[in-house]
Amino acid sequence: MLAAAMLVACNKPKTSMQLTQEWDKLFPLSEQVNHQKVTFHNRFGITLIADMYTPKNVKSQMSNDKYAAIAVSGPFGAVKEQTSGLYAQHLAEMGFLTIAFDPSYTGESAGEPRRMASPDINTEDFLAAVDYLSTLPEVDPDRIGIVGICGWGGMAINAAALDPRIKATVTSTMYDMSKVTREGYFGSEDTPEQRHAKRAALAAQRTADYKNGTYQRAGGVIDPLPDDVPQFVKDYHAYYKCPRGYHERSGNSTDGWNVIGCQSFLNMPLLSYAHEIRTPVLLIHGEKAHSRYFSEYAFERMTGKHVEGVSVKEGNKELLIIPGASHVDLYDDVAGVIPYDYIASFFQANLK
Repeated sequence: MLAAAMLVACNKPKTSMQLTQEWDKLFPLSEQVNHQKVTFHNRFGITLIADMYTPKNVKSQMSNDKYAAIAVSGPFGAVKEQTSGLYAQHLAEMGFLTIAFDPSYTGESAGEPRRMASPDINTEDFLAAVDYLSTLPEVDPDRIGIVGICGWGGMAINAAALDPRIKATVTSTMYDMSKVTREGYFGSEDTPEQRHAKRAALAAQRTADYKNGTYQRAGGVIDPLPDDVPQFVKDYHAYYKCPRGYHERSGNSTDGWNVIGCQSFLNMPLLSYAHEIRTPVLLIHGEKAHSRYFSEYAFERMTGKHVEGVSVKEGNKELLIIPGASHVDLYDDVAGVIPYDYIASFFQANLK
């Protein structure tokens, strides 16, 4: 009974939220934008926290004195003080009103217990961002786009398939969290027996969590690094565990997701209706990224066209491959390869 009571207390929604007021992003505040923190809620009643970036002087994306607006989130396990805020600020410099938000159960946003993920709720987070932007008097509700980075790229595609208010979608260095959860990397765990073993392990963990009255964390990016890890794990470490990308509210920088946090991705494919998206989608990925095949798979789901390692356009869907870039190169632009101008041009052409 005590363990159950503790778990109920853990699940109790927050009644108040203390928002960080000091600038604690991993990038400096641009002199070309105004910044403020804003809140909105999703249809599950979870309050989401976002940073809004508004252009100070650029009017080029305005129509009838209203802005085209863009909501940004990701990477998976990151917070808005990292990559999503950087993208949002750059796009605001180019004339868009933008928000970078923490998804449910992460960062400053509400949702208990912490560090849970859900293909449904996290897709809903994007739709809630569109709700919020659509009601701002300075935003044109017919000119709203979204950007999903890493694991939030899959959620963005799912959102675009669900909500025609989203007029244009960009993903950067995307992961399909359903695909990697059910199949493992590169299909290395893609048998019924292996999936059953995962389900059995997660079921056992749920029993243990309930008995203990707490949720076991999976750990963030491995630290210290063993000598024999793949290069992409070294890249993650160089970002999340080092001053370049470390943030105390980021699960990847600290103790990670709950072990059972991604359980539902095993049975709920995110891209089932990607082929029914009628609005434009731009998929951006690095040539040398271990995750490139997720964008190639998504492009094939949307267009029926199979591609490997090339930039290609089919109708209003486009796959842009950045030569020489890794997965993490598209997180903070240390390598100078994030195509901000191309992204802005895509939104300018499709949010008009």
